[in-house]
Formats: sequence, C-alpha cells, structure tokens
Amino acid sequence: MKNKLLLLLTLILVAGVAVSFVAQVSTKKYKCLIQLTNYKGEGAYIVASLINPDDKYEQTLQIFGDNPEWYSELTQWWKFHGKRETIDGITGATISGGERAVKVITLDESKFNKGYKIRFETVVEDDHYYAKDAEIELKTENLNTKIEGKGYIRYVRLMNN
Repeated sequence: MKNKLLLLLTLILVAGVAVSFVAQVSTKKYKCLIQLTNYKGEGAYIVASLINPDDKYEQTLQIFGDNPEWYSELTQWWKFHGKRETIDGITGATISGGERAVKVITLDESKFNKGYKIRFETVVEDDHYYAKDAEIELKTENLNTKIEGKGYIRYVRLMNN
C-alpha cells in the first residue's frame, strides 16, 4: 500500500512538471524601427498590433501617442480595444514627419511562420487615417527587411534585439 501511494504521488508530480513545461511560452525581444515620411502636420498616432491568421486583433504591442483622447481615431484598433481601462501595449510619444523611433517589443516565438503579422495603423490630427499603413508578416525571412508603408510610414523593420 505504501509503495502504491508513493508511486501515485510520483506520477502526480511528474504530470505536474510536464504540464508546467507545456504551459510555458517562449518569448523573445525584437527591435522595431519605424521611419515616417516627411509630411507636414502634427505627430502621428501609431498603434502596432499582433494580428492572427484569421486577420483578427490579438494583442496591442505598442502605441505611439500618449493622449488617450485620440485613441478612438485609430478606428479599426479601437473596435478591438474598445473602452478598456488598461491598454495591453506600452505607450509613448507621437512621432512627427521625417522622424524615426526604435522600440523593443516582446513576441511569442510560436507566432512566427504561422500566419501572424504586426499591423501598423496611423492617424494624424485633422488629416488621414490609414488602417493598414504597414504590415510585417512574422516570418523569420522578414527579420531585418524593410517593409514599405502606404501612408505616414515610409518603412518599418523588425530586427533581433
């Protein structure tokens, strides 16, 4: 009886350890460079979002623009984010025409080469909104590659940190 109890406890411990290994997510930090075009006007509000293979928002990675009053102008992202009390991305200042910014973002390694992408939405006060200014497919071959923007973004680049 004592041996059976010891065996049962050992199996429970082994199963618990196995589950904890499966539940761990492997993440890695990447530098994300955003270079804007030489436009005139206010600084651009930019949101970088993780988009799943079904083209749905999964996570806010970064927001450039620290005044929440303007977040609703990023209309596609705002539909996902809604009026949550906290934002799951890190905020920072807007970026003006011709400027660049480099931020470090953390990505789940299991999202690479599986159809995920990072979408960059941009808006400038009293000017245009670009729902898909730039998108980077999370593929290992896209690391260090310039991805051209369609609006305020000249290009973005994702690099190993």
